[in-house]
Amino acid sequence: MHFIYCPYCGNKLIDREIGDEGMIPYCEVCHVPLWDMFSTCVICAVVNEFDEIALIRQQYVSSTKYVCVAGIIQLGENVEETAIREIKEEIGLEVQRIQYIHSYFYDKKNMLMLGYRANVIKDEFTLSKEVDSVAWIPLAEALSNLRKGSIAWQLVKEVIEKQKIASDL
Repeated sequence: MHFIYCPYCGNKLIDREIGDEGMIPYCEVCHVPLWDMFSTCVICAVVNEFDEIALIRQQYVSSTKYVCVAGIIQLGENVEETAIREIKEEIGLEVQRIQYIHSYFYDKKNMLMLGYRANVIKDEFTLSKEVDSVAWIPLAEALSNLRKGSIAWQLVKEVIEKQKIASDL
């Protein structure tokens, strides 16, 4: 979100040089700089004990490719709580272990996505209203089911690479 008006007083902002940050929208009435804002969310590679990944379909995202479980961090939650909640809400599984993988910026929606691997025990899915379908896919075949270069694809690629490195040790 790019501020044009002050959210506190409604005054139109001016550009003001703020330290090393350069020109920043600034309220002359409230004397506050207002940096552009973005949403922060999680994206999760949900992997079971058989090295299968749960990939979901959401028609509003794609009718041909799968995506990973993802969601916005709610006020008062930490990132890990969000990942655990989203996995439970979207596909009905309990997280056994969670590991941070990498962060990704999603330009199209101005979102910072924090990527995690979430280990679960394979079980039946319980889908939320926002998930059309879900499938267990062997981790080795997952990339071909994701849009190449997408954030889900990048996350799963890193999960596969980290797993390969760990198994080589």
